[in-house]
Amino acid sequence: MDNLRAFNLEDVERQVLHISQDSFYRDLTESEKLLAEKGLFNFDHPDAFDFELMEKCLSAIYEGRSTRIPQYDCKTNSRISDKYTTVHPFQLDVVLLEGILVFYYPKIRNMFGMKVFVETDADSRLAKRVIKDTDELGRDMDQVLHHYINFVKPAYEEFCMPSKKFADVIIPRGADNKIAIDLISHHITDLLVNPPDPNRRQSIIMEPRKRHFSDTSNMYDVQNRKDLMDVLTRPH
Repeated sequence: MDNLRAFNLEDVERQVLHISQDSFYRDLTESEKLLAEKGLFNFDHPDAFDFELMEKCLSAIYEGRSTRIPQYDCKTNSRISDKYTTVHPFQLDVVLLEGILVFYYPKIRNMFGMKVFVETDADSRLAKRVIKDTDELGRDMDQVLHHYINFVKPAYEEFCMPSKKFADVIIPRGADNKIAIDLISHHITDLLVNPPDPNRRQSIIMEPRKRHFSDTSNMYDVQNRKDLMDVLTRPH
């Protein structure tokens, strides 16, 4: 966001909205809340999210309609009642959606103008998880490690990591990769200065590949290839 302001050619403040996928955790049932208190609920599984609500909110933004993003309290594992972030798309230039499974749901994935996968090593992922869960959420270290081994790591390998194939850009080393961040910021700035034609985005259709025939089309007709007779009769 700082880079976009620095790169802005017109020296005009650009409005960037940051949305976290965590806002769309679904409300848990009473039995699920008991599991969550014991660290036995998998918050990294796709079923933990309300993808229908996420699609509804993002579709409204995509189509230029105002919407409300819910606010979620990770300490109580529930949405904050009657508390939302109201979004007016006409005030925005860039919408940044981040989360572990934002590429998992096709309808949501297809809304993005750029898909970025931030790739960090397993040690860094574990360290960040431990710091967040112990310092910010006040959870016990044993509980955090048990949850990571039994839920977080398996979910990453099954759902998150495979979604990397949908990314337009893969960034190793995360926020330390300044060059990648600068390149992405430049690209977004170019789109802000020269917006693409919205009608062209959905109209690009790939033509079916046509078979090409040439003078060498008989190269697999081995029996009639006199130039290969010496090779075919040679012992191997």
